[in-house]
Formats: sequence, C-alpha cells, structure tokens
Amino acid sequence: MAPDTSFLLIGTLATKANTTKDTVRHYDQLGLLKSRKRQAGSRLYTEFHPQCIERIELIKSAQAIGFTLTEIGENLNDYYDGQLDIDLQLTITQQKLEQVRKQQANISVMIELLSERIDVLERMKIDNDYQFDVEICKKKLPHDV
Repeated sequence: MAPDTSFLLIGTLATKANTTKDTVRHYDQLGLLKSRKRQAGSRLYTEFHPQCIERIELIKSAQAIGFTLTEIGENLNDYYDGQLDIDLQLTITQQKLEQVRKQQANISVMIELLSERIDVLERMKIDNDYQFDVEICKKKLPHDV
C-alpha cells in the first residue's frame, strides 16, 4: 500500500504556514496540531494533516488578539469539531476583551507612576537638596497586575 502523500512533513508545513519548524514542534507538543508518526527505515517521521496550515493561521490570529496557547488549546478542537457554537465564541471573546481592558487600565497606572518617578529622579539629579516624597512610592497599582 502506498503512503498517503497528502500529509506534510514538518519543513513543508512550516513553509506553507509561514512559520518555523520550532513553532510547528511546539504547537504539536501542545496538541494543537493533528499529526501522526511514520516509520521509514530506522527514522521516525512526524507527518501533519494538511488542515494544520489553517490551524496554524488560526492559532497565530488568536494569539495576536491576546489569547494564550493554553486558552487556544482549550477550544481549538471543539471549534474544528463544530462544538464551539457562536454564543460560546462570543462569551469567550467578551471575557478576553474584559481581561485586556483591565490590563490596559493597569498599564495606564504604571505609566503614570513611572512618569512620576522619572520626574522625581530628574529633580533629584538637578537639585541635590530636593527632598524625596516617600508618599509617591506608597501608591498602589490596581489588583490583577
């Protein structure tokens, strides 16, 4: 029986998906890709389903909007199996947006505190008699940083 030539070797998949072999290996180790092992003489090859090109593009797209590989892994197979309906996708995406908004708020506070710290340090550099206000250091960041 002739081998199934529709499956891709790692280098071919990486090229077609515009990524690296290391990325393909990492995604495969996390169970994000559909692969199989094939023995050829003394070598063991990992072959990937052609659908992995689209899966890699979807993974990278999800990462670009803030989803972690763990979060992606929790839902990717359900998505491809038709188990992730539009309502659940909407809920997951709304939750991610809320999380990113909290991170944005925390970053805004950090920017403010860093700017204040720079102002203090610049004043201290210019004026050796400048008294540092310890209250500036006591400001707290919001939780969830």
